[in-house]
Amino acid sequence: MITTRFDGLIFDFDGVLLESEYAGNRHLAEYLTAQGHPITPEDAMTHFMGLSGQDFLGAIERWLGRALPEDFHEAREIENQRVLAEGMAEVAGAVAFVRSLPADLPRAIASSSSTQWITTHLDHLGLRDAFEGRIFSGKEHVTRGKPAPDIYLHAAAALGVPIRRCAILEDSPVGATGAVASGAHVIGLCAGSHCAVGHDDRLRAIGVHDIAHDFADVARLIA
Repeated sequence: MITTRFDGLIFDFDGVLLESEYAGNRHLAEYLTAQGHPITPEDAMTHFMGLSGQDFLGAIERWLGRALPEDFHEAREIENQRVLAEGMAEVAGAVAFVRSLPADLPRAIASSSSTQWITTHLDHLGLRDAFEGRIFSGKEHVTRGKPAPDIYLHAAAALGVPIRRCAILEDSPVGATGAVASGAHVIGLCAGSHCAVGHDDRLRAIGVHDIAHDFADVARLIA
């Protein structure tokens, strides 16, 4: 069992527990490229990763220089439903790490994704019980999503743990920006397949306190 110096842990979801960031941005890049706006998955991650709701849509429209194509939402929904039905892999080591935490350690998920997305994939991973009742969405639980710190502050308040006594695991620059602003101890996790060379440097530049390249690093850093 892992012991920790923190009173609570807050996890981002996509790219931290679920291996979804590269796949999602690959689909987005393929769609935009087919629409006559060539972009690579890597560039899509640079521009759009970690955003949600209107912030995500607005970023795409600014990149396009025009309104979203008429079938954008339909194409995204078809892909989302396929992925929800089939499931996705964990980020390497994520499930074992969560299961190694003390049962009474307060923990939460604070994500830009919807609670339906999170809970469905937690079911696929067999982890819903580890976070039941402590799953928070920037789309649903706060007015301002990432990169604002609000979703992290909401999660810490729900856990009853001061934010400065929490550690946050984040993988995206957008999420890390909000996490750092929250006042928590922020670990930039570079364990997912979307984390290319230099990703850790981008997170360091934002001000994360530590970098972890896998969950063994996380266990060491929170001990």
